[in-house]
Amino acid sequence: MQMLSRNPAAAYRRVELDARIEASSAADLTRICLEEAMAALLHAHTAAERGSLAVREPLVRAQTIMVWLAGSVAPEHPLHASLKAFYGGLASQIAANFLQADTAEIARIRNDIRDLLEAAG
Repeated sequence: MQMLSRNPAAAYRRVELDARIEASSAADLTRICLEEAMAALLHAHTAAERGSLAVREPLVRAQTIMVWLAGSVAPEHPLHASLKAFYGGLASQIAANFLQADTAEIARIRNDIRDLLEAAG
C-alpha cells in the first residue's frame, strides 16, 4: 500500500483545501483559486531567489489555475471579457517565467492577483 503523501504537511494542506472547495460557492471558489495561485507564486519566487530548480512546478500550478479561471468566467458576468483577458494575460506572463524565472516579474504578477482580491472585497 502506497502512502497518500510523503509529506504529511502537504497531505493536511490538501485535505484542508478540499474541504474549503467542497463548502464553497462560485465566488468563494474563485477566491480560493486566486489565493492558491498567489501561494504557488510565492513558492516559485522563494525557489527562484534561492537558485533552486524547483521553480517550474509552482509556476505550472499558478499558470494552470489562471488558465482554468480564464475559461470558467460566466458568459453573463458583466466583466466577462475583462476577466478573461486578465486571467489569460496572467497565465501568459507566468508561462514566460518557465525557462528563466524573473523574481521581480513573479512578484508583480502576485501583486496583480492580490490587487484583484482586495478589489473584490
